[in-house]
Amino acid sequence: MIAEPNTACNLPSQKENAVCDETAPGSAVQNGTCVRNGNLKTPREKRKVREQCENIRRNSSSSRRVSQLQNGEVIEAVTLFEVVSMGKRAMQSVVDDWVEAYKQDRNVALLDLINFFIQCSGCQGMVTAEMFQSLHEKDVMRKMTETFDEETGLQYKKFMAYPWILTVTWPVDMDNEDYPLIRTGPYWKKFKANFCEFIAVLVQQCQCSILYDSYLMDTVISLLTGLADSMVRAFRHTSTLAAMKLLTAVVSVHLNLDVNKHNAQRLYEVEKKRISGKRTSYRLEQLERKRKEYEHKLLDIQNMMNAIFKGTFLTRYRDVIPEIRATCIEEICNWIKTYPDAFLNDSYLKYIGWMLYDKQAEVRLKCLLGLQGIYSRKDLVSRMDLFTSRFKERIVSMPLDKDHEVAVQAMKLLMLMSQNCEDILSAEDCEMLSQFVYTTHRPLAVAAGEFLYKRLLSHEGDKEVQPKGEVKIGASADQLKRLIRFFLESELHKHVAYLIDSLWDWAGKFLKDWECMTSLLLENADEDGEALSDAHQSALIEIILATVREAAEGHPPVGRGAAKKILSVKEKKIQLEDCTKITEHFIVVLPELLAKYSTDVQKVTNLLQIPQYYDLDVYSTGHLEKHLDALLREIKDIVAKHSDISVLEASSRTYCILCNEEIAIYSQVDQARTQLIDELMEELNQLLGSFWQKEEVFCTDAAEISRIHSALRRVAAFHNAHDLTKWNLYDKTLRLLVFEMEHGNLPVLETIFALRRELRRFSQICMSFLHHKEKDVREKAFMILCDWLLILSHRDSNNNEEAVELLDCLPSTSLQEKLLLFIQEHVFMEEEEESKDMTEEEERKDESCKLDDLHEKRSLLAAYCKLIVYNVVEMTAAAEIYKYYVKTYNDFGDIIKETLSKTRHSNKIQSAKTLILCLQQLFQTHIGSQESSSGVDFSSASFANMKELARRFSLTFGWDQVKSRESVAMIHKEGIEFAFQGATGGDGRWLPPNLSFLAIISEFSNKLLKPDKRLVCAYLQRYIAEPLSCRGDEWQPLIWYRNSLLANEEEESCILGSSGEWSLMGTSKMPSFKRKLSNGSLPETSKTEAASKAPDLQCASQLPSAAGKSRKRLKSREMHLQEHLPFLSPGGLQRKYCKEEIKTEDASEERQAEDTIEDVDVDVVGADQDS
Repeated sequence: MIAEPNTACNLPSQKENAVCDETAPGSAVQNGTCVRNGNLKTPREKRKVREQCENIRRNSSSSRRVSQLQNGEVIEAVTLFEVVSMGKRAMQSVVDDWVEAYKQDRNVALLDLINFFIQCSGCQGMVTAEMFQSLHEKDVMRKMTETFDEETGLQYKKFMAYPWILTVTWPVDMDNEDYPLIRTGPYWKKFKANFCEFIAVLVQQCQCSILYDSYLMDTVISLLTGLADSMVRAFRHTSTLAAMKLLTAVVSVHLNLDVNKHNAQRLYEVEKKRISGKRTSYRLEQLERKRKEYEHKLLDIQNMMNAIFKGTFLTRYRDVIPEIRATCIEEICNWIKTYPDAFLNDSYLKYIGWMLYDKQAEVRLKCLLGLQGIYSRKDLVSRMDLFTSRFKERIVSMPLDKDHEVAVQAMKLLMLMSQNCEDILSAEDCEMLSQFVYTTHRPLAVAAGEFLYKRLLSHEGDKEVQPKGEVKIGASADQLKRLIRFFLESELHKHVAYLIDSLWDWAGKFLKDWECMTSLLLENADEDGEALSDAHQSALIEIILATVREAAEGHPPVGRGAAKKILSVKEKKIQLEDCTKITEHFIVVLPELLAKYSTDVQKVTNLLQIPQYYDLDVYSTGHLEKHLDALLREIKDIVAKHSDISVLEASSRTYCILCNEEIAIYSQVDQARTQLIDELMEELNQLLGSFWQKEEVFCTDAAEISRIHSALRRVAAFHNAHDLTKWNLYDKTLRLLVFEMEHGNLPVLETIFALRRELRRFSQICMSFLHHKEKDVREKAFMILCDWLLILSHRDSNNNEEAVELLDCLPSTSLQEKLLLFIQEHVFMEEEEESKDMTEEEERKDESCKLDDLHEKRSLLAAYCKLIVYNVVEMTAAAEIYKYYVKTYNDFGDIIKETLSKTRHSNKIQSAKTLILCLQQLFQTHIGSQESSSGVDFSSASFANMKELARRFSLTFGWDQVKSRESVAMIHKEGIEFAFQGATGGDGRWLPPNLSFLAIISEFSNKLLKPDKRLVCAYLQRYIAEPLSCRGDEWQPLIWYRNSLLANEEEESCILGSSGEWSLMGTSKMPSFKRKLSNGSLPETSKTEAASKAPDLQCASQLPSAAGKSRKRLKSREMHLQEHLPFLSPGGLQRKYCKEEIKTEDASEERQAEDTIEDVDVDVVGADQDS
């Protein structure tokens, strides 16, 4: 009964159907059906019968009419499709009306239902029907086709919907690829829900009556099976969805019948035991009849289920359309969950397992969501052993899926499997899945955090740590130790913020128990049997800092999440409460922690970052000034003990945070800060005074230089965050720098910070330190120069007179050259790697050093590129940077690409000239490396690299050709001029030395608009005196370039007229250009090349008005192009040679241009429409 499609067809349109119902010759109009006699041949007779059919259909549907006001007019909903799509009535009443109509005349009602499914497919056409009994079996099989009538342009679909053979006819509309189920918007989403609800309610309302009449369901199933086998996507999609929802509803009916049958069987057995002997009972006979009735109905339902499953699911679950496959998988999962006794077996589960490998993420997602519903029920998991063992490996690998939502749902499924299946996941699987807490995609990390928390941290039976003294510990110390152990074993110590963020949604209360955390840090080994090791203490301090930051800021860490989320009122309230809790606790505890770990650099650095999350008003409102004094004393001691820059900067930042003039504690903190800086300056003055007194022997006193170095580091750390003007550091540091320039071996890096206010002298010093032997010194000098040049440039743009005076010498040409040379030597210069046999630990350290070095190089390059973007240095300097775009793409590609984008945004033309300058310089270098006697080697690696670089440059222009047309046109103009530069001879016959450059700029041809290609081609033609000279392999780049401009175009006559010397381009291999006339009609095309011009002439004769409009549009288009691209217009073209020859050719060129306009009339209209 399934139709066998023969040819592919197009998607149907979206309008409603015109309906003509056709039944057997014996039917009568009076009986409620429509008659179409074979003797009715005249159009009038056929029209009369069609009107009778329409009247009968409307009369039978009058009881469910719905009115809807649209655009001031009342629209009556007559058909089922209109009623369901409008959704103005309860679905049960709609179905009740249809059931009542079915009981009155099932043929008319059933045809109305058939039309409903056809209309839901968006079919604009006509449905006719003929009785199956009136045809022979061979005729039936012959009519089961799907064909296309070339004469009428109509698509036919004939299939069996017992007892009819239905014929659906609709016009082919190639531009219409739309139907209700895939339309967007709330209206069509509601329509899909109404469509599914209608099918469910229909089965529910029919389950007690007409569902088992062997007529309704047979017809509907035959209809949906036939439509599901169509080659039209709309039919397949709509009928598959309807069939799957129908089977879902039938499964529910089967489940209810099974329950009723079981109850009837129990009642029958009870009644049978109650009666004695051979005595019969009417009640017993009644129960027996009911039991057999249920069995008969169950058999009918099972036949329906098998027919739908085999006829629709088995063919459509692997359909080419992913939406259809997803629908099938979603519904089979529902069947398994609804009726596991029938469907929860490997015969059905295998389809879900197979589709886990589907290429479309939508299908894989439906599989995972369905499996979640199955694995969440422990009563079903025990029957999934074979499926689990077969597909567990695939499911475990799916958190690595490229689709984020699929990965998230896979992780949730694995968590359910680990909870409900014993030992289903190995230790290696759990370890691998737990590492996803460090991923950058937050939903996946949160799902992995739930997996980690429920498997590792949230064990039943964990007892809370008993309170010590009056301190109540709200979280388990064992849980904390397990978390620390997991963090250390993962060996990703720098990602603790990601770990805490992943666990925050599931273990927020546990992670906010800072009392438990700090008590573990402050306890000693003699107080408890087992104290934390040094590594555990460092990890716990990192965890404390991460939890404090998460609670105070309320958003994910950097790199996880596109932007800071907007907190709700409830979340803001929780955030304020957490900040208060943090402040009240750490104000008391932090001085004790700093005192205990004052000698450990890493621990102190992390602990000193906690005060930045304080609510500083608590110091005064809670009368906790004594704890502030304790904190300031500890920080002062730490500054005196340490010379590590990280500790000193953290201390300086803490003073800066506490020194808030709006807070009541400002005077107390400011006094302590002033006292500390006075002591630091006094120490520095003493060291410098002692140093200058014994200046001659400073090189031998390494200890004294080390003390000066430490003192300068402390001062530099506070100079970065505080105003130290009144301490007059300039004179001291300047004298040290001058001494270093003359003698060397002095600590320069820290001295540079104090000289930023004296710009002129300072800039000269930094320039001299660009070649310093110490890497850190020269890089710091470069960064400071770039920052100051950028700042001065910004002030200059605001007309700051002081900045203008300072810019008299900055940036000079020599400085620009030095900065560029620094980048080339220290960023792009590859260092030679020495091959050494290293241990695993040494290799890890070496890899870490390489990453740090790469980060520093990226910072240097970014600083220099900012100078280019903001026009501090000339944009042409970027040409030297662009040369390394492909070679260093993995390391610096994003920085160079962003620089290119920013410069193009500021000046399109100059940016284009910079790109072509980069390619020209590379080409000249390539030519210089070649032997003078040999030509350009197109197969060489350097030439291939230039081509690849040009291709990458072309890709940066994107898809918007109109937006980038000026830039691309400038590239072609500059490239053509460079290619013919230096050509000897007045007649243009001599080979230009740079002609091969045309092969490189041909990479930009696909970014030109079609009209611009003509202008560029005309510009190119002016550099060639005669086509006769373009013969031989040496002219091949010119032919390649011209072919790239004329690709997919039949425009040789536009440029060369009747000359046949350009036949080298192979016009026979070029595909014909697709033309569209101004009225949208498509001309007929000839099948032979000899008559290729006939369709154009025929179309021109049929539509003279369109051709006239095309000429006007062409002329206006050419004028518009010349206005926007004046450098390519005929008036703006400048020949490098053969000036006299141009004058003699003016007349012929004008005639040629006129011919060009006539020849490309139709093409330009098509080009305009396409572009």
